[in-house]
Order: sequence, then structure tokens, then C-alpha cells
Amino acid sequence: MVTIKDIAKECNVSIATVSNVVNGKNKVGAQTQKRILEAIEKYGYKPNLVAKGLRSKRSGVIGIIVEDMAQFTTPDIVEGIMHRIEDYGYKSVLVNLRFYSRWSDTWFNDESMLESTIKQSLSEISSMQADGLIYVAVHGRNVTKIPEDIGIPAVMTYAYEQNPQVPSVVIDDELSAYTAMKYLLEKGHREIAIIGGRTDNLHTQLRLKGAVRALDEYGVTVPDDRLFYVKWNRDDGYKAAEELFGRDKKVTAVFCMTDRMAGGVYQYLYDNGRVVGGDCSVIGYDGQSISDYFIPGLTTMALPLDRIGDCAARLLMEKLEGIQSGIELKDNILAIPCEFVERESVRDLNADKG
Repeated sequence: MVTIKDIAKECNVSIATVSNVVNGKNKVGAQTQKRILEAIEKYGYKPNLVAKGLRSKRSGVIGIIVEDMAQFTTPDIVEGIMHRIEDYGYKSVLVNLRFYSRWSDTWFNDESMLESTIKQSLSEISSMQADGLIYVAVHGRNVTKIPEDIGIPAVMTYAYEQNPQVPSVVIDDELSAYTAMKYLLEKGHREIAIIGGRTDNLHTQLRLKGAVRALDEYGVTVPDDRLFYVKWNRDDGYKAAEELFGRDKKVTAVFCMTDRMAGGVYQYLYDNGRVVGGDCSVIGYDGQSISDYFIPGLTTMALPLDRIGDCAARLLMEKLEGIQSGIELKDNILAIPCEFVERESVRDLNADKG
């Protein structure tokens, strides 16, 4: 069955433009309108009358609730959402909960403290008569943020929503960490250390699971004294490197679960006259812009933030517009792998042997 998306693609215009022609709105140039009408006749496109009837009662607004706009992961997700919903002729209203700005990191394990703030934000979205909602979390965890009686379609991003009516779009942390660790192993590294986040953090757990899976395939074990659980920052990366290399001279590579941690390892190695990518290899995770400015450039896993936002919006539009997104969910979750970014921070030990 031909969809409005197919017509838009055929005519090289946005879905919103086709929608304007179908609905008789005088917002499209004569030539473009003629081209669209000819395509509609050629392919026998018929608008979804049920969806159209529902849309006549809508506001054309999508609510976006973000836990903290200042977190580096949030802006790109929001941009991905906005870009996609604008293609469908929707506008957005953004509510910033400012969790970190208000409570630093004390809110992590106190969901009850946040309940009234979230309820108020949902009430604001409801009062605007938004047609749908996308919630943008700041770190991966199991949450129940969107009530079953919300009354509008909703999608969760960057966290795992427990409401079965709400799909979640997240990072595939396990597969991405597997890819990063396998790369180190393929480069001949066997004496490897891992610097991760807190043990109760879901990102840490999944990334460690993926890394261990790659290690198992090569019959390599990372002993406990080469495994560190610290805060996700440069200073703690430095401290972990200081402890590691202060007692262990055999390590040839360090897998850091954030680029900021990797920055701390870089600094320690520099302070002690060692060369990254020469004396010791380092691989990061996140793909933050800073990683390209390290010397040498940091090999890392770039988070698919824009794609997360885009896919979340497409899932929401599927519910609102009846247009198939082509996205397949597993257990109501879409997990998107990171992009591997190869730079100069990992030495190829196999080439040295050759």
C-alpha cells in the first residue's frame, strides 16, 4: 500500500508538504502541487481517513520532557526528535526538568524525590493538549515515568520504560562494548585493564557484559585488580590509571567506559613520560567532540544520539499518523549500536610482531 511517505519521496518533498496538498491548504507552490497530485493519481494513494479524522482534533504539538538539557547526550537526541517531527508538520514544546542543575547527582537513587516534578511536567504537557510525548532520560536505567493513563502516545529515550504501552529507544551498550574490546584483542592486546562507572549503573553493567563476551571468545581474563569502578570523569580516570600503573607494568591497553575517563588516563601517561598509542593503548566510549582533539586522537564508540531521537520520533509518528516506520522492536525496545571511530590511540601489536 502506497503511503504519504512514498509520495513525499517520489516528489522529493517533505511529508508535511504532501499533507498540505491532501488537506487543501494553500501553502504549496503551483508546480509542486501539480507534481504531488500527479504522483497521488499515478500511485493511487488514498489518505488514511481514520488518522485524518483524528488529526482534525489535534493540536499539532509534540511534548518533549528532558531530564536535563545541560547533559551532553540530551541536545543531539532532542535535535533528532525535532528534525523528524517537523517533517511531519508538527511543532514541539520542550520541558527541561534540570535534575542535575537542581540536585547534582543526589537524585540518582531517589526516584520518589522527583515524582512531583515529573507529575507537574506531565500536567503541563497535558494542558497544552499535546498529541504525543517523548521523554529524554540522561542515563540508562529501568524507569516508570510515563503513566498508563496519560492518554496520548509516548516514547522513552535513553532509559528503559517499564510501562508496556511505551517503547524505549536506547544505546546497545552490550554490543558496542563488545565491538570496542574485540578491536583491542584483534590488535594483539591481552594484558588489558577496564575502567568503568559505578557497579549499580546499567551502562556499566551492559558495557562490562559486552567486553567480557569478547574477552571470553579470545580466552582472555581481566583480573579484579585491573577492573576499576569510578565516577564518569577525568579525575577518576586519572586516579584509576595512577593506581593501575603504580603496581602493574604489564598492561598494554585500557578500555575506558567514557571519553572523559580516557582523558584522565591520557594525562597520567603524559605526566609519567609514557606515550598513548605507543607505550600504552587507550580506547574510549561516547564519541564526544573532545575525543578528536586528544593527542593522539582517541579511538572510541560514538553514541548514536541523533538516531535515538530520530527513531523515537518515527515510532511516535507511526502511532499518530498510521505510517509504518519499518522499526522492529524486541521486547518493546530498540537498541541502537554505537559507531566505531578509529583514530591513533591503539597500537597494533600484531604488526610489531610481524
